[in-house]
Amino acid sequence: MSEETVVLITGASSGIGRATAGLLGRSGFRVFGASRNPDNNESECFEALELDVRSDDSVQSCYEALMEKTGRLDVLINNAGAGYKGAAEEVSVAEVKALFETNFFGVVRMTKGALPIMRKQKRGRIINVSSVAGWMCSPFSGPYCASKHALEGYTEALRYEVAQFGIQVSLLEPGFVKTNFTSAAGAAEVQLDFYSRQKQATVDFAGESLKKAPGPEKAARKILKIIRSGLPRLRYTTGVDAALAALIRKWFPAGLLEWGIRKKFGV
Repeated sequence: MSEETVVLITGASSGIGRATAGLLGRSGFRVFGASRNPDNNESECFEALELDVRSDDSVQSCYEALMEKTGRLDVLINNAGAGYKGAAEEVSVAEVKALFETNFFGVVRMTKGALPIMRKQKRGRIINVSSVAGWMCSPFSGPYCASKHALEGYTEALRYEVAQFGIQVSLLEPGFVKTNFTSAAGAAEVQLDFYSRQKQATVDFAGESLKKAPGPEKAARKILKIIRSGLPRLRYTTGVDAALAALIRKWFPAGLLEWGIRKKFGV
């Protein structure tokens, strides 16, 4: 794709989003980094736009502002997301719905806004930032895993549907990344004591994993690779842990994998 390529990335205020917006901006792309607080998201590498992916009106306003500035959109990177921890018995329906508004329906809103533009152009790229949790779950992350499973299915179907219009769709599936994403993850308002020991095991595991995790720059470089690829694949992982998890899931018997997860978390 040319150096005139216009890129819109959601969740650009921190983590993978900000690292990607900066890298793409330094690589010659015209980048728009969207977030709920654009005044706190200024950068020499990209232009900030206001966006709350949970709001239909906000998404529409974001696209109107983008079209006024550029008249086109070549790459949409759906990166905005939220984490969540809690046992299935603890979480409320309202809490799960709120998580899906960001992690899944936010992607749906952004994609529906991008497709008419890209279809008219007869070209475009959509990259949805998923997670290893989109195909391998750990206990006490059911709502988060469910939102990423939904994203994976939606993206795979989308890829088939829009290829005829020159629109290429891919997923990025990171493992642990050293950002504030895990520490900022939501938790169930109701806490049940009889799950506390096992939940603490998941917190400890995440903490140890984050110490060894790469920074968001590695994920940003993989996104740049996807954009520059002539024939991008559907799925890309990033991080040694993600690659290892993919191999384990592919080659280990399901029963052995389940035994290992149960043993790790004491469930």
